Amino acid sequence: MAALATAVAAAAAGQPQNDSCSSTAGASRQIQNWKMKAEKAKKVEFIRTAEKLKTQLANIEKDKNGHLYNKKSDFRVEYSILEELEHTMTVSRKTEKDKILQRLSKMQNNVKRLQQQLKGVKPTPEFVDKLKEMMEEVENAINAFKEEQRQIYEQLLKEENTAINELSVFERKVELWALGSSTTEKVLKLPSARVLVDKTVENHLPEEVVEFERFLQRTGGQQGGWDDYDHQNFLKVWTKHKGRLSYVDEALEYLCGRTKEDIEQHDKWYQEFLILHERKKESIKKWKEKQQQEKEGNLKEKEKSEKMLKEEQLQREEAQKQKTEEERKRQQAAIEAWKKQKAIALAMEQASQLKLEEEKEKKQQKERQRQCHMKLLLERYTLQKKEKEELEKLEKEKREEAEKEERKRIAAEEITKFQERVRST
Repeated sequence: MAALATAVAAAAAGQPQNDSCSSTAGASRQIQNWKMKAEKAKKVEFIRTAEKLKTQLANIEKDKNGHLYNKKSDFRVEYSILEELEHTMTVSRKTEKDKILQRLSKMQNNVKRLQQQLKGVKPTPEFVDKLKEMMEEVENAINAFKEEQRQIYEQLLKEENTAINELSVFERKVELWALGSSTTEKVLKLPSARVLVDKTVENHLPEEVVEFERFLQRTGGQQGGWDDYDHQNFLKVWTKHKGRLSYVDEALEYLCGRTKEDIEQHDKWYQEFLILHERKKESIKKWKEKQQQEKEGNLKEKEKSEKMLKEEQLQREEAQKQKTEEERKRQQAAIEAWKKQKAIALAMEQASQLKLEEEKEKKQQKERQRQCHMKLLLERYTLQKKEKEELEKLEKEKREEAEKEERKRIAAEEITKFQERVRST
């Protein structure tokens, strides 16, 4: 870092650079560009491989759900245990993923906070100590996270190796069961990759199968004595180059601690492994074809006997069918008779109901007519009463008017008499 700072300062101050330094810088840039391209190519390859594996995983999950978790499966009760276990493991993985994302987010926030601090650099001892403390905190958090993930990864690799070995043993047992051997239960379960084939089992197996099992026992199992990590890296590079010898140099980059001779020897083992495995598959295929032919012969004989039984069954079914048809017709006739009786009863009930409704309607009509007549009488009485009241009111007004005129006349006479007395005096 000090040398880089010095070089940058010198360039900024305009110090001249000689030709050798320029050529060295150019070479360094070319190497850097080459490394960047190589890293980019590795990233692209990694992403392509990840997408491919993701698609394969989705297909496997689909097949698994279709076979294991089908509600119509005969082994639904047994598979429900696997379904519950898978659900528990899915929840556990999700919880672990959330914790990891939370820790990564926390570390990312610390890094961003450190970057913000670096934007406003202050040349004070306190600020430098603070930056140093923040950098140490971020570095310790990252290192602790990497170490924890490394330990988890190693533990997962061990569990994967154990699972692969157990699956290999079960796979071989299933293959032996498929061959119809009654002595396959004598195959031993071993935690390592070695396979022990009992002598009594060998007597019931095809020669190619025994040869393949002996080869695995002699050479260290399904991975040729290598651990799973090295063997998987070997297969990845070998498959990429399609088995051409040009893969050795690239394989050395992935297989730390392995020499070129180790890889060539493992390649030789793998070639023999593929040949013997193909022979084994072909042998099992022929055995299955033979079993199929025997099965077809047995089926033909079985079909003959079943044909006679089927004819007898058909006769019985025909007699039963005829009896059932007669019973159905009898029941149908009884149902039709019941329907007719039900229809007659319903018609009589409807007629009675209609008659009651008509009588009710007549009563209601009479009641409406009576109410209408009473209303007319009431209106006539009200009108007569109103006319009488108006006549009485008019007569009263006339009488009051006459009385008023009489009082006026009497008053006028009295005034006249009073005036005459006044004049006489």
